[in-house]
Amino acid sequence: MINDFVVADTQKNANILIVDDEPLIRDLLKNAMARTSYPCYFAENGEEALKLFSENTFDVVVTDIDMPVMDGIELAKIIKSQFTTDVIVMTGQISSYHYDEIISIGASDFVEKPFSPKEMILRVNRVLRERHLKQEAEKAHNELKNSYIDSVHRLVMAAEYKDEDTGDHIIRIGKYCSLMAEKLSLSEEFVETIYYAAPMHDIGKIGIPDKILLKPGKLTNIEFETIKTHPQIGARLLSRSKSKILQMAHEIALNHHEKFNGKGYPNQAKGIDIPISGRITAIADTFDALTSKRPYKDPYPPEVTYNIMKKERGEHFDPDILDVFLNNFEQFLDIRGKVLAFEGESGQGFKLSERDKINSKKK
Repeated sequence: MINDFVVADTQKNANILIVDDEPLIRDLLKNAMARTSYPCYFAENGEEALKLFSENTFDVVVTDIDMPVMDGIELAKIIKSQFTTDVIVMTGQISSYHYDEIISIGASDFVEKPFSPKEMILRVNRVLRERHLKQEAEKAHNELKNSYIDSVHRLVMAAEYKDEDTGDHIIRIGKYCSLMAEKLSLSEEFVETIYYAAPMHDIGKIGIPDKILLKPGKLTNIEFETIKTHPQIGARLLSRSKSKILQMAHEIALNHHEKFNGKGYPNQAKGIDIPISGRITAIADTFDALTSKRPYKDPYPPEVTYNIMKKERGEHFDPDILDVFLNNFEQFLDIRGKVLAFEGESGQGFKLSERDKINSKKK
């Protein structure tokens, strides 16, 4: 009997939408679904069904194919493109449709008319169980991912703690890089990956002595050579991972101090031989460094920062990526926040720090 089909607690509040232009089919399914605890809604065609979506959220839609105004195939395509709802397709015209064609549009199941009420309840229950399992798997995956990212960020903060404004800095770097990736029309996967990977760019500084990182004045040649080892230290820490995030982080750690003209470090990589993740992060890291207070300098005002970076077009920075950055400079300033120490000043007569003067000569 239909009453033998027990609905799991996790499924009891699932909203079901039945779409069919035949009153007899709607009545049959209405009586069948009444023996479950599912709240059910009914529509005569695809257009009417979509109107119900404007006021309700549905877990499963059971739709006929051959209907006036809007058929079930078009309805299913729209639902799968705009909502997370599962779709069960039913039809009596089995010779006109193939199972693989129905599934290829994103339908979760295919039911041939005539069907028994028991069969339909079984089908709906199965789709809802699979839907619940998928949601639980996604939830567990996201929790694991968030835990993983949190652990990585804590490690990064350990490296940054003695040199930067810690958490804010690593968050900004991720936001700068993901914004640049978006402006460059890179894939959504790349945008998300660099958001998490770029904050690990300086993780190698954990191996650099505090007396060098925190030195307020000019570095000696030996000190500068020591600080130049942090990309390789970071790359070793991040090497041999199966994680796409850590693989990109390894790439960034090793390459974010390379220069487009081939005069960077540690490997003097040049032009597009430098991975795009490294070229993007080089701009983001420099921008944040120039606009931040460091032991050896105060933050530079926006106009000075803009001009310093513009002069490095084709030298330090990839010219195409820099153009994107400069064309959207205000958006990056919004992420950075106002440089309060110089708010309202033009930057005229502003002097570079001794360390930045030296670094600018080493092109």
